Amino acid sequence: MICALGSAVCFGTASVLQAVAARATAPGTGSGVDPALLLRAVRQWRYVAGLALDGLGFLLQIVALRSLPIYAVGAALAASLAVTAVVAARLLGVRLSGTEWGAVGVVSAGLAMLGLASGAEGDETGSTTLRYVMLGVAVAVLLLGALAGRLPDRGRALALGLGAGCGFGVVEVTVRLIDDVSPGALIANPAAYALLVGGGAAFLLLTSALQRGSVTAATAGMVIGETIGPALVGVVWLGDRTREGLGWLALLGFGVAVAGALALARFGEAPEGERAPAGEASEAGR
Repeated sequence: MICALGSAVCFGTASVLQAVAARATAPGTGSGVDPALLLRAVRQWRYVAGLALDGLGFLLQIVALRSLPIYAVGAALAASLAVTAVVAARLLGVRLSGTEWGAVGVVSAGLAMLGLASGAEGDETGSTTLRYVMLGVAVAVLLLGALAGRLPDRGRALALGLGAGCGFGVVEVTVRLIDDVSPGALIANPAAYALLVGGGAAFLLLTSALQRGSVTAATAGMVIGETIGPALVGVVWLGDRTREGLGWLALLGFGVAVAGALALARFGEAPEGERAPAGEASEAGR
């Protein structure tokens, strides 16, 4: 759980840095998801710093997923929005109201319930079919994300955020499906390809969502995508369970943590003063 919370701290801090960098990056010429956006974004030092934190968070996430049920880790990652709120308040001058500080407390309470109720990770290794299904989902996320990028602004951010969340959810599940990390085993394991495609698609879609449209909608969609689906896969197919007689507490804690995170979704957005106009974007990256 310490690793899961450490991962949330890394991801939550990274989202503030990446939101600022994405908004300062010159938009592409098309209306859809722009694959070259990541190349432009890495010219922003904030985006690079965010990627470094994402890398550290991913390593901590792997450790957590090897010891905890997916639903517990997913709720902890959703709580990264509470971290985002606190970091945005301190570093970007965003003011939290009493209600929003209350939401941070709600997230913490939900995670405490999960910590008390969570059992060990399931001992199921997952079938070959599940591995191919995860690869199919990862490819579908990438293709549907390209279509979502052409939606009107109102639906675009939510669809891209949901797609990014599903991509991150694929990563959560496939970490459990990779039990042998030798080169030969990785090449033959469809879950390894699902992890790469799902993770890459998630970063691309989330960066596109952060650049244009409502960041509130994007982060809310991401939370939904990366928590509910993976949690169900863990319980139904990988044997994740709770402590004896505490299933109700785990369910309550999961719901409370995710609800609190959704209430804080707007803190993925950079303040207006931090957004560089499109014409200044090339200078902002230097």
